[in-house]
Amino acid sequence: MTTKVAVIGSGNIGTDLMIKILRLSESLEIAAMAGIDPDSDGLARARRLKVATTHEGVDGLVRMDEFTDVRIVFDATSAGAHRRHEEVLRPLGRTLVDLTPAALGPYVVPPVNGEAHLDAPNVNMVTCGGQATIPVVAAVAAVTPVHYGEIVASISSRSAGPGTRANIDEFTETTTAAIEEVGGAARGKAIIILNPAEPPLIMRDTVHCLVGDCDDAAVTASVEEMVGRVQAYVPGYRLKQKVQFDRVAADDPLRSLLPAGSQSGKAAKVSVFLEVEGAAHYLPAYAGNLDIMTSAALRTAERMAAHRFTEVASR
Repeated sequence: MTTKVAVIGSGNIGTDLMIKILRLSESLEIAAMAGIDPDSDGLARARRLKVATTHEGVDGLVRMDEFTDVRIVFDATSAGAHRRHEEVLRPLGRTLVDLTPAALGPYVVPPVNGEAHLDAPNVNMVTCGGQATIPVVAAVAAVTPVHYGEIVASISSRSAGPGTRANIDEFTETTTAAIEEVGGAARGKAIIILNPAEPPLIMRDTVHCLVGDCDDAAVTASVEEMVGRVQAYVPGYRLKQKVQFDRVAADDPLRSLLPAGSQSGKAAKVSVFLEVEGAAHYLPAYAGNLDIMTSAALRTAERMAAHRFTEVASR
């Protein structure tokens, strides 16, 4: 039995997600796509793929006959728009999977806490940079306390549509918070770079973790195991080189980021360099930022559907 879902947002992210559901999911069935631009490529593609559409946004979606059977709604619009979407959909009993940085629901990063919020009415997929880097922060934190975690996500400017650009401030705030809440870092920081290079570059991510004394081999093994878990649903996710370890000298300014009382002890900077190549379901392979976001949302919704709706139907 499949669970019917709908997508709000007919831009790059929403369209890629729609295609992933159609091509890859055995447990989800897309019933409708809603947008606000009647001439968008996303709505045109949906119609060609026999998916019901509306260009009247969430209001048009809830009026559609197809909406009656929808159980999960993906929101691939903007942080500001998501707040109203939740106001409309939550009273109607629909579960929301939020791909914007609005963060009204708990953060979910599938290989880290994918089982923790299966009953939540609204879950947040953090950001593309968060999905790529927080698993690594969590992998380091599983071995040794992370006093400070900093991530830099570099994506092609051509893969950043209007919604992504409108959410830049929310990107840094939401990712920073999730580095701490999900990744386990005592303090976090997130930076995003829109790279205008031509030809476009594949998404690159750098993770720096400031730790105390650590077992290099154990940290490396934990990171490599986590990369394998992400690759299970994002095949283009990979390490660019071996995990790097730099001992922090006694006079290094980085020590100011250590907690009080430990600034004179042993310290190390763990650096992990990642690349995310997209599956090119909708946009070219350089748009790995879209691919990891939509793949994580799909994985999350499938787990939620199996936990909630499949169990109910089998009773």
